[in-house]
Amino acid sequence: MTYLGIDLGTSGLRALLIDEKGDAIGSAVRQYTASHPNLGWSEQDPSAWIAALEDAVLELRAAFPQFQDIKGIGVAGHMHGATLVDEKGAVLRPCILWNDTRSSAQAARLDQTKNVREMSGNIVFAGFTAPKLEWVRAHEPDTFAKVHKVLLPAAYLNHYLSGEYVSDMSDSAGTSWLDVAARDWSDYLLDVSHMRKDQMPRLVEGAGAAGQLRPELAVRWGLKDTVSIAGGAGDNAAAACGIGAMNEGQGFISLGTSGVLMAARDGCNPAPETAVHTFCHAVPDRWYQMGVMLSATDSLNWLGRVTGRSPSALTGALGTTLAPPSKVRFLPYLSGERTPHNDVHIRGSLTGLDVNTGPKEMAAAVIEGVSFGLRDSLEALKATDAKLDRIVAIGGGTASQYWVELLATVLDLPIGLPGGGEFGAALGAARLGQVASGGACVEDVMTAPEIRQTIVPNLAMRDQYDDAYAAFKAAYPAIKSIQ
Repeated sequence: MTYLGIDLGTSGLRALLIDEKGDAIGSAVRQYTASHPNLGWSEQDPSAWIAALEDAVLELRAAFPQFQDIKGIGVAGHMHGATLVDEKGAVLRPCILWNDTRSSAQAARLDQTKNVREMSGNIVFAGFTAPKLEWVRAHEPDTFAKVHKVLLPAAYLNHYLSGEYVSDMSDSAGTSWLDVAARDWSDYLLDVSHMRKDQMPRLVEGAGAAGQLRPELAVRWGLKDTVSIAGGAGDNAAAACGIGAMNEGQGFISLGTSGVLMAARDGCNPAPETAVHTFCHAVPDRWYQMGVMLSATDSLNWLGRVTGRSPSALTGALGTTLAPPSKVRFLPYLSGERTPHNDVHIRGSLTGLDVNTGPKEMAAAVIEGVSFGLRDSLEALKATDAKLDRIVAIGGGTASQYWVELLATVLDLPIGLPGGGEFGAALGAARLGQVASGGACVEDVMTAPEIRQTIVPNLAMRDQYDDAYAAFKAAYPAIKSIQ
């Protein structure tokens, strides 16, 4: 038997086929783009997700005979996106994505509404789903009147696969409509944002069976048996399943387009005033908390565009020996910030430049600024009593060992780098599909990868970077006052 994990990302889809032991058989990737019709807007056509999925399936089916033995499918998706469908399941408008900030005024209003933070466990961020629907209600009333269901991106793929309107707890926790402690839609949270429970998909646990693959898809894909569709997960919960971060004290740091510091929790301990996200995990009776910064490797991508150098060339020029803190300071708020500031309007800055500043010095400043931003998330997590003794690092930024050592020093935590093989959201999604099909239990498959290397803090540099972090924190109020 085999299992398929689908990682629906912002810029592309990855489909991963694994065997019963969790080993990768093969994968396929397809890319697509987002549109930005106005400043602060970020949208995507859901038909691009379907086309990417079908193309990836076609490649896997042609390359691997084991594809026909699929028994379970799981979907991980980028969170918070608002995909609106009518009574016939037709998409009403492009999906409004997680990094869209048009609904900041609506988010502020909901966030200030009595008991919203207490029930949802979170600040209502502009990127969350509920304020997006309030924006649609105000600016596209004809569309709002036709909304039959609101589906997150992963739930939209689940609907395509199974014909069911269904979503998992971890993804739904990022809507501001879910009572995160009770793991159920809240009538109150829906009512204050002019929505109804019948407009929500049915809730299931991420490792639970959400439905079965539609017969017409099973025939077209050449599958032999009935295929279970898992509830699935938001991308970070799926990544946690992929690296085995399931219990208190386990966590990871992700250096992707955005930056995430995640800690698994055995209970629900929200602290919305910290701007830490408190979400349901993809498995029953567990939660997780995370700090989020909106521009992590995206900050390095920006510098690459400005200097005409690739991100790998920029970090490669720094060498392998950790240097003292840069004299140039970068505030990584290119797209606003979530943890700890909850500020969609703040923007970045690069200061301390002189005639000798070149791409190398700016690259050092950029990755330091991102690392200090992730330290902000660590400090916010500590305020919730989350305890992390060590973390695993994933994402494209981990290709730079210099950056990983810098992070270990700034966070004062050992950082493990996984060995070869799979350990990301696609694997987590496939594992959820395996559990949902009855092919395994959570404890047996949600295991940690082999760690090929552990990077420890540079003790000789730790105090210098602590001082540099203090200066970084002090710079936020100053730049905020002039923007």
